[in-house]
Amino acid sequence: MVAVDEAQQGPKPNQPPTTPVFDRKYANRTLVLFAVLAASVMYIEIMLTPSLPKISSDYHINSAQASLILSLYTVFGTAINPIVGKMGDMYGKKRILTYVLVAYCVTVTATSFAPNYTTLLITRTFQGIGLGIFPLAFSLVREEFPRDLIPRAQGMVSAMFGAGIALGLPVGAFVANAFGWQANYHIATPFVIVLTIIIVYTVKESIYRNPKAKMDYVGAGLLGLALALIVLGLSQGADWGWYSVPVIGMMVSGALVFVPLVMYERRRSDPLLNFKQLAVRNVLVSNIIGIVVGIGMLLAFTSIVYQLENPKPAGYSFDIFTAGLYLLPMALTMLVVMLPVGIMISKIGTKPFLFAGGIIGAIGFLMLSTVTKAIQIPEYLIVASVGMAMLMASMQNLLVLSVKPQEMGLQTAMNTVFRNVGSSLGAPISGSILSTFTFIVILSSGTYHLPTETAFKYTYYVAALAFFLAFVAAFFAREVIGKKAKSELIGTNPGTSGDSL
Repeated sequence: MVAVDEAQQGPKPNQPPTTPVFDRKYANRTLVLFAVLAASVMYIEIMLTPSLPKISSDYHINSAQASLILSLYTVFGTAINPIVGKMGDMYGKKRILTYVLVAYCVTVTATSFAPNYTTLLITRTFQGIGLGIFPLAFSLVREEFPRDLIPRAQGMVSAMFGAGIALGLPVGAFVANAFGWQANYHIATPFVIVLTIIIVYTVKESIYRNPKAKMDYVGAGLLGLALALIVLGLSQGADWGWYSVPVIGMMVSGALVFVPLVMYERRRSDPLLNFKQLAVRNVLVSNIIGIVVGIGMLLAFTSIVYQLENPKPAGYSFDIFTAGLYLLPMALTMLVVMLPVGIMISKIGTKPFLFAGGIIGAIGFLMLSTVTKAIQIPEYLIVASVGMAMLMASMQNLLVLSVKPQEMGLQTAMNTVFRNVGSSLGAPISGSILSTFTFIVILSSGTYHLPTETAFKYTYYVAALAFFLAFVAAFFAREVIGKKAKSELIGTNPGTSGDSL
């Protein structure tokens, strides 16, 4: 994007920037760079998943405790994301992205040297700052392309999520199987450091600023506390008893924290949770679907990994690498589907893919609940992953095409927050179900409490229900692009998200 010199320094407060000129060469370079960054971060985040049973064995923890490695990471990311997004709007998205990348590299390095479960849990939790990379990157990409090309750009970045997963599952599993799960971090961290340096020297700063915005640290803290209490309660329910005082106390306390959070946010002039903006039709629909995608993906990853790697008769007794190969078709399908969906959205619109994604995802998870042999898992996962890919690509486009550029950082960050809420709930829900419905197996290597077939079925039922709710939510979306967009947007400003529900 080429703009006048004043715009490069950011617009004056409350003044719109000079209308930019589309620079295709720079925009494409930036798109490729952020796409590679997205793939790299997703690789780092997903490569640990096939190793969860091994980590459980090494640290003598159960599946519910292992799920905290995934869920507390997203809880911290949920709390920090709105702050990162708003700071990007205030001080410049590229500047804040640089700070986030540096912090991410430090925490990833610390995680790779964690000597025990407690240290791993702490460093992995703070690694959640990396989730702030995505809203800032999405916002910068959004600013570099004209409106009609945004879905293609978003489609490519979203497709690289699939690429990161496609690499992270088999390659991460292979490395973990041969050299230990820590080796994955040692290999990936230098690559992210190089990308950070390239971004610092090649990416231009955003021309959109909102310098008068105020930070809401109290709101972020209350949101993180509420989610942390609920996640801890879900993860410990099977061990401590679902009706025990600590479990009920944590979950009730977490729910009650939302009361002062809502009261506090409604009084603020510049809140973290702007309920007026969150109530806007397309923003609300995007955030609901974000929760669904987060729940579905984490349920799938955690449950299927244990189903593949647990010893018979509870599982299929696969090693880490074989389990990664069985998950590879899902990742490849997401990679293949996302890019063409991003292209077709320009002509067809977002709503058809929201509908299709919800139904196809629900069908895929229902099919997984009927699995009787291992080969069916990748086959049925392909169906579920088509739905996930459609939802992710269309959800992101529905949001970025509905909000003002000046609010892009915060709104995309909030969407990531809702997706992270789903992820932080999906992992402990799966872990708690797998830890609750168990039976004892005595093998030569020891005595095991393993999930029953019913436990796996229930996790897939929950995921199917979540995707069906996404299908229902899509009915309330207002089309923002394609042939039907003009008729649906009559009387609204395309840059203001449409009307409220």
